[in-house]
Amino acid sequence: MRTIALILGILSIFGMLLGFIPCLGAFNWINIPFALIGLVVSIVAHGKEDGTSKSNAMAGIIMCSIAMVLGFARLIVGGGIL
Repeated sequence: MRTIALILGILSIFGMLLGFIPCLGAFNWINIPFALIGLVVSIVAHGKEDGTSKSNAMAGIIMCSIAMVLGFARLIVGGGIL
């Protein structure tokens, strides 16, 4: 599950970068919910107690959070919200 969290984090970062390309800013409307799902999976994976390293889950949490915050900022600046 921690590996899935890392993969979702990486994909959400790539989606956020795609949303920064001019004329593709609306892609953030798809990427933000995807990053939210990745964030939930990452938090659940981080919370499991099985004695292994939690670095993949923590990386997923960080990347999904960054993708959500910067995606919202891009939508606000681009006029997609408000």
